[in-house]
Amino acid sequence: MSDSKGTGVRSVILSALSAAFGVQKQSNLERDFKKGKPAHFIIAGLVGTFLFVIILMVIVRMVLSSA
Repeated sequence: MSDSKGTGVRSVILSALSAAFGVQKQSNLERDFKKGKPAHFIIAGLVGTFLFVIILMVIVRMVLSSA
């Protein structure tokens, strides 16, 4: 599923992460718009956001329980 011409799972994940941090390369951005499917990036963004919120909740609970 991952090849150099398209956007595979690894490419979508890395692209979504780099875009979230604001360090996306212009060439990767153009590749994503030309060859990627919007649904893949939306799903990657939603999953990443969900994991981020869960990790923050775990950290807050650990800090509050030790206080």
